[in-house]
Amino acid sequence: MSEVREVDEPTSEPTTAGPWAWAVSRPWWVQVLAVYAAARLVTTVAFLWVASVQEQNPWTAEHPGYFPYVGFMFDGSWYRTVAETGYPAELPRDENGLVQQNAWAFFPLFPMLARGLMQLTGGSWEVVAPLLAVVLGAGAVLAIHQTVVRGAPRAVAARPGLPLASVALVSVFPTAAVLQVAYTEALALLLIASALLLLIRRDYGWMALVVVALGFTRAVALPMAVVVVVHAAVRWWSARRGTDTWTWRTGVGLGSLTVLAAASGFLWPAICGWATGVPDGYLQTQESWRGVREVAPFGGWFYVPQFWFGSRALLVVTLSFALVVAVLVVPAAWRLGNELHAWAAAYIVYIAAVVEPGSSLARFLLLAFPLAAVTAGVVTRPPAARRWWFGAVVVLMLALQVLWVRQMWHANPVADWPP
Repeated sequence: MSEVREVDEPTSEPTTAGPWAWAVSRPWWVQVLAVYAAARLVTTVAFLWVASVQEQNPWTAEHPGYFPYVGFMFDGSWYRTVAETGYPAELPRDENGLVQQNAWAFFPLFPMLARGLMQLTGGSWEVVAPLLAVVLGAGAVLAIHQTVVRGAPRAVAARPGLPLASVALVSVFPTAAVLQVAYTEALALLLIASALLLLIRRDYGWMALVVVALGFTRAVALPMAVVVVVHAAVRWWSARRGTDTWTWRTGVGLGSLTVLAAASGFLWPAICGWATGVPDGYLQTQESWRGVREVAPFGGWFYVPQFWFGSRALLVVTLSFALVVAVLVVPAAWRLGNELHAWAAAYIVYIAAVVEPGSSLARFLLLAFPLAAVTAGVVTRPPAARRWWFGAVVVLMLALQVLWVRQMWHANPVADWPP
């Protein structure tokens, strides 16, 4: 049996008639989907604009239509390869024996779901995959809303409307444009939010299935193990104080869930090594995308900032890390529930350790969605200040999203950094 802790989101009754009163009186899921749809409409306009000025490139002809542009560009073509032809039996190598870029870097669950829909509907990749991402993104924002409702009761009490505000900020985040392209972010966001929600509800069995699915979606399952440990420690301590329950079954269950989450983080690299006969084939494949063929924890922070900022690299890195730490320790962050706060912290540290800090880093930050609740909850009163703060952040993020699509999704035929 799962134990469910119900926390209702504070709501306010509309006091005046009109479109706004009608909108806020709709069910929560209608409001969430309306916000998400509005954000996706803005992003669609941005994609259409940038596609209209896109030159011919390795993925599309010049001035491509919307669906080829969001279905084929950059990693979208790699996922298409996985969906249509699968993975190579041998890792491709150059004349020096170094592994070259190949499909094993791309996890299978999203392209396999798209492949199933392609076979079912007869649709093409460039149509099915982006539309699938949009639907998965819709599921993700619904899960995010409920995760904030149930997992951050103190934050919701301090900042009424926080769950919907969090959904809005996730939807307009500068790199949220990937929620409607043939990338895995929408699926990963859905699985992460669902896993956290199930953990908060103590539906440990269902969470185990979601964590396994996450292991076939993105290389982000390891920090989820940290979240389970934090959840278990808090529950054990609460039981010691007499405010919760703890049995040997609870300990075994949470211990097993921790091991499963950690194992899921290594599941796809292990499959790659078994299938290709190269035990570290996944690691060598990842190295082929890096400026330096070495995957060492935090290693990229020593050479990439030097490339971008030269003598100012140390200052930029220091200020960046200080900003991240500040976001994680402000009162709005501590008002989050333990699981949401732990995920944000563990995931940020994880991607800092394993990801080369290049142009894709901003896209990876989308999965740290509890930081949207922190941002929306920074200003709690008076209500007017809260509204002005939220409106300013939304406008800034939308502007940065349009800039991201224009600068990062637009392919430069001469030299380029992938989004």
